[in-house]
Amino acid sequence: MPYQKLTGILSICRKAGKIKLGFDPMKEALEKNKVAGVLTTADISPKTYKEVCYFCQKKNVPVCQIPLTMMQFGSAVSRKAAVAAVLDKGFFDRINQLCAESDTVQPPTD
Repeated sequence: MPYQKLTGILSICRKAGKIKLGFDPMKEALEKNKVAGVLTTADISPKTYKEVCYFCQKKNVPVCQIPLTMMQFGSAVSRKAAVAAVLDKGFFDRINQLCAESDTVQPPTD
């Protein structure tokens, strides 16, 4: 199931220390040129999304909007956030691939 695969890879990414959660840590990582890609949640505010895109475009870093809410994302990475910088290209590519496989990833219904 795509939802479980996506939350699983996010959890592994966090445990490996390859993700920075939050807007300011994302900006700091971008400034240090350590970001493979940036993730945003489905319920990010339009203003924040626009700012994320602005900073990522300046550094030529891709942005992937994941089909999870902040709460769903938070349960996968142990902290609620709307923005995350992925520091490893392999992790980012796999997350991006999972998002592309399913336009709408639905959480389990039990």
